[in-house]
Amino acid sequence: MANERGFMELPFVAETHESVATRITHFNEFIATLSDAEAVQQASRCMDCGIPFCQNRCPLHNDMPDFNKMVAQGRWAEAYQTLISTNDFPEITGRICPALCQESCCLGLYQPKEVGIKSIERKIVEYAYANGLVPSLPPQERTGKSVAIVGSGPAALACAIRLNRLGVTVCVYEKMDKIGGLLRYGIPDFKLSKEVLDRKIKQMAAEGVIFKTSTLVLATKDAAPNLEAGIHSDHKAVVSLAELKEQYDAVVLAVGSETPRDLKIPGRELNGIHFALDFLIAQNKENQGQSLNPIEVKGKKVVVIGGGETASDCIGVAIRKGAAQVTQVDYHEELPETVKVREVWPNARHIKHTSTSQEEGCTRLFATNTTAFVAHPEHPERVGSITTVQVKWGPKRKITPLKGTEGSLEADLVLIAMGYSHPSQQAFEQAQLDKDERLNFKAALSGSHAFQSSDPQVFVTGDCRKGQSLVVYALAEGRDCAQSVYQQLQALPCKSA
Repeated sequence: MANERGFMELPFVAETHESVATRITHFNEFIATLSDAEAVQQASRCMDCGIPFCQNRCPLHNDMPDFNKMVAQGRWAEAYQTLISTNDFPEITGRICPALCQESCCLGLYQPKEVGIKSIERKIVEYAYANGLVPSLPPQERTGKSVAIVGSGPAALACAIRLNRLGVTVCVYEKMDKIGGLLRYGIPDFKLSKEVLDRKIKQMAAEGVIFKTSTLVLATKDAAPNLEAGIHSDHKAVVSLAELKEQYDAVVLAVGSETPRDLKIPGRELNGIHFALDFLIAQNKENQGQSLNPIEVKGKKVVVIGGGETASDCIGVAIRKGAAQVTQVDYHEELPETVKVREVWPNARHIKHTSTSQEEGCTRLFATNTTAFVAHPEHPERVGSITTVQVKWGPKRKITPLKGTEGSLEADLVLIAMGYSHPSQQAFEQAQLDKDERLNFKAALSGSHAFQSSDPQVFVTGDCRKGQSLVVYALAEGRDCAQSVYQQLQALPCKSA
């Protein structure tokens, strides 16, 4: 504990945000990293609890009390080493993690604001880069073992960086034209600058990780490279899972949960209705100097269907692209804005959250279900409105429409952002890997065969195993999967070169 009275005397330090009027004019990050002095003040508020609930709640189990103390004392190099001992991607979690740790911070029981751990994480890693404290860590020797990792999202990258540093030769296969998965193409630049991502990928490549882009991996070469609607690919080459198994000692599938949930209601065939990623991927490509986003929203009334982070991202992008009006339709009931913290701590607080994108100008409709897409009266080939009904939630998530609450909402363009169901079934249909009831790849999380699929040479990790979840869980799974793969490979002979 660096400051014994810090938690009583020092106020919470909020990260500076650009004003709404300024930030909606560009796609750059608009949340500033803490200054040195701000970070020291924030970290000095940590009480160094006897039982660090923050560390327990974090899927990566970061050592918050220790790196807080180090920051408070100006020991930046030690703080960085402590942080990366459990988290290989603090530049990611310091920007887009929902900060589960902060909800369980003991200070939050007594003060209106807990310790801003997320902002400290971001500051530590940015300070480290700015001051030459980020070393390249290639393995001192190679084990002779090799692993192919399919996908390049957070689980894949976390698995790759760990295995490589353990001396395993790692090749990452990505079907898009650049590395990063949804970190690159699903998350808008104003939340995660792609310069930050590229900086990390450059470090990984320098340490020896091999990246192959525009390469689609399918169960067999006989499988048609036609993926489900809403799953994107820039592939110029196709590789079969069988080929990877022949070439590498093990294969890790970290392909995410990409199949979007559709809304199959009357009028779904109308033009002007898109999956969220159709819009977000195209915009991120435009921001990177590629082709213009073909989904034009300028001057239009945009309806976003869904209540999660993807919906929020669509809102922020639509506003920056000049939408005349953005409405979010969420079938979940509106939650209270506050709860009695002592009644729920250290567990999740089920409250109404307002994202920075929603702050920028969005009408939010809760407990509202979309029942049909309706054609425009003058242009019958495209959508012109949606019909809705308010709903009541009951036991076992039963949803009951409320009679007399039917309504209509103008919509020049609709973005379906209802989450994701499972990994592509068409890509791996013939792989004969066991799946759970939600069609995710099945594997144990612990034990001597952790993350091993029903094919002993194929491992699965991240959202394609767990189901749609948070980036921090994917990072944790990728890291744990790497350790399991490494341990199991040690008993196997190497593939011939």
